[in-house]
Amino acid sequence: MRLSSLLTILLTFAAAAVVSLVAANFSVSIIEDSSEIGVRDALDAKGMTWAEVEANGLQVSLSGVAPTEAVRFSALTTAGSIVDAARVIDDMNVAALEALAAPKFSVEILRNDSGLSVIGLIPASTDRDYVIARFNSLAGSTGVTDLLETADYPAPDGWESTLEFALSAMSSLPRAKVSVEADRVAIRAITDSAPEKSRLEQSLRRMVPEQIALVLDIAAPRPVITPFTTRFQITADGASFDACSADTEEASERIMSAAKAAGAVNPRCTVGLGVPTPRWADAVTASISALSKLGGGSFTIADADITLLAPPDRSQAEFDRVVGELENALPQVFALEAKLPRAQDPDAGPPEFTATLSPQGQVQLRGRVNDSALRELTTSFAKARFGSSRVLTATRVVDDLPSDWATRVLAGLEGLGQLENGIVTVTPQRVVLSGNTGNPDASTEIAALLAGKLGEGASFDVNVTYQERLDPVLGLPTPDECEAEIGAIVAGGKINFEPGSATIDASALGTMDEIATVLKRCGDLQLEIQGYTDSQGREEMNLALSQSRAESVLNELRARRVLSSSFKAAGYGEENPVADNGTEAGREANRRIEFRLIRAEEDVVTDETTLEDQAENGNTADDALTEESTTE
Repeated sequence: MRLSSLLTILLTFAAAAVVSLVAANFSVSIIEDSSEIGVRDALDAKGMTWAEVEANGLQVSLSGVAPTEAVRFSALTTAGSIVDAARVIDDMNVAALEALAAPKFSVEILRNDSGLSVIGLIPASTDRDYVIARFNSLAGSTGVTDLLETADYPAPDGWESTLEFALSAMSSLPRAKVSVEADRVAIRAITDSAPEKSRLEQSLRRMVPEQIALVLDIAAPRPVITPFTTRFQITADGASFDACSADTEEASERIMSAAKAAGAVNPRCTVGLGVPTPRWADAVTASISALSKLGGGSFTIADADITLLAPPDRSQAEFDRVVGELENALPQVFALEAKLPRAQDPDAGPPEFTATLSPQGQVQLRGRVNDSALRELTTSFAKARFGSSRVLTATRVVDDLPSDWATRVLAGLEGLGQLENGIVTVTPQRVVLSGNTGNPDASTEIAALLAGKLGEGASFDVNVTYQERLDPVLGLPTPDECEAEIGAIVAGGKINFEPGSATIDASALGTMDEIATVLKRCGDLQLEIQGYTDSQGREEMNLALSQSRAESVLNELRARRVLSSSFKAAGYGEENPVADNGTEAGREANRRIEFRLIRAEEDVVTDETTLEDQAENGNTADDALTEESTTE
């Protein structure tokens, strides 16, 4: 082969190689551009403008800072839908997450007869052992179901004081659900009666600190009335209920309308449970109408038994006509016993048995009893109910009394025990009870009691006057008002003692009666009775004498039926003189008794003292409440 031919062949191959290389480079450039543009357009279409796209040959690199891990994964998926996912290189980063917000701290407390359960999340700074110990003290033998969790985040403002209030409130909530947040406490509870509901609401609102929002949802179920009783009478003084029961609000309105039509003024009817028939209101209104037609008399309905007493001056024909109409009007379930009594001799003599309860709590038993056993029984019953030192017995034994005399006497005494003051009179014909009370439902309760104890057909009168000033719910003073009122009483009538003795002087007994009356209205108080002496004599003897005198005052209050479980007596001897011990007048002023509230924990623990500090020092909130007091 000639040299020129060989050279031509070589040059041809070289030219082809150059053309191929140029074509390959051009193809790669086209692929890079198309891949980069396609991926970028797809990402932009989905709002991922933060992503940077760079093609390097067949590979496509994604870079930039994705806001979240999910968005980063979405970018990879989008790029993989344009080019082969194996060609996509992930050079992206994810933005650093912001610091997590603190969780919402809250506690749910459920307490009932089965025990106490607590669930929720509390800060790690809260003394968990202290909280559970408080719950254990409330639950007693039933135990605590502990489902509390902790989180290591700062406690929100107001958390500790809110939790402490909830712990204190639980002591008066035997059946309740309490929800606790940083500055809010919601309480749902059930009480046994409307007065108890009112007392509980007032007590909780007095306890709650100002910065805490308190939400109350307290229910008071209708009372169970047994026997279901209504008693109505028309006398020369007018028409009135001794007791009135209804099963619904509508029935109560019907009964009160009928009573007003018969001449009653501002009648009141208790809505409760235990009605023997849904047609109760029909029977009551028909009986009221019968009394109106007779122009007087009384009727008592105990469950399904009706006893009607007509005025003794009515004719037999008129009596028969009205009773016949009533029998036809009554629902079938009711049984009627109607009586037309003979006129009573106004000179028949004094009552057979009387028991008198004075406003000071003194009880006198007079009149006749069957035998010595009944005399001892009535005396023991009265002492147990009113206090052993408050009962005077002056009864005598006679032989001609009815066989049910003991039942009538004891039932009358039991009814008297529901009054603040009054008198019960028992004769062979009837039991009459009258007096004053602070319970608006006392008349109904006493009538139901007598109807149940004395039996069907028994004759009795209940003339009970409700007085708002005696009502433990209405006008309940605050603890500070109680302290001030007692202080004013002591300032006006000093509590003196026999010289060198802890025996209260007889001249101070009236002052003790006034203090007892105030304390009964004040309800449950944390109170310290403080005794002080002058500086004469040895300090140890003065301290002991002041303690004995404070305890004597506490015992006198107990004798007057004052609930004193939250009271304590403390002697301070010569401390805190209020006058100069160098003069007789000053020494007399220093020999004194003071009544001081045991202040709540907020008054005795400084703002810098936390629950943790108290726990480390071995103290609890209960300790502070019972150990700290203020003196002046």
